[in-house]
Amino acid sequence: MACITQADVSDHFSKKLEDVRSKLFIQALGDLYATEVELKQAHKDAIKSIKDTCSKKCKDDEIMFEKIQAYKDEMQQKSLPAKEREVEIAETLSEIQDKEKQKEAMIRNIQKLTEEQARKKQLMIAQNKANKDKLKNLNKAKQVFQERLGLEIRKLHGEKLQFVFRNISHKDPDSVYTFLLRIDEEGSYEVISCDPPLECMSHLEHRLKQTNNFSAFLANVRKEFSALTKS
Repeated sequence: MACITQADVSDHFSKKLEDVRSKLFIQALGDLYATEVELKQAHKDAIKSIKDTCSKKCKDDEIMFEKIQAYKDEMQQKSLPAKEREVEIAETLSEIQDKEKQKEAMIRNIQKLTEEQARKKQLMIAQNKANKDKLKNLNKAKQVFQERLGLEIRKLHGEKLQFVFRNISHKDPDSVYTFLLRIDEEGSYEVISCDPPLECMSHLEHRLKQTNNFSAFLANVRKEFSALTKS
């Protein structure tokens, strides 16, 4: 039977210790490798998750940007007709104001024309009355002068009156002395012509306009015609 020495026990213990140490080292390496693999996988998963999150965020941002842009476009399209309506309303208000001004101007013109027509009407009435009075005076003078002085009054075209005097010259009683008269638009007497001409006719006409005494005017004209026969 072999004898177990102290050296044999020491070697055996060293081998066991080395085996344990090897096993622990191998186990530690295995755990370290497994941990490294897990860390790499976790890193990959984290990177993939981050990429997915970023991709989703980008897509969400793109969708949000498209929605914002669509909203801006819609608001711009809505605001454009509103601005156009504002312009149309402003133009319509301007046209209404212009028409109101034109209406006021037309009313003023109508009032002015109405007043002018009323004034002209009153003037015509006054002129007609004056003309009637003058014709009445002419008729009276006509009767007097026709009966006593051989005067003939002829009505000519254009509201003109021709006064024909006879019995002016004692040598030639049938000799004719005439003048042409009319009443103008203002109702005044106007001598158009005189045959034979009298130098003082303008003065006699002026006196007639001042006094409106037609009988005196005819008497003075006859007197001046008679003076011509004596010169």
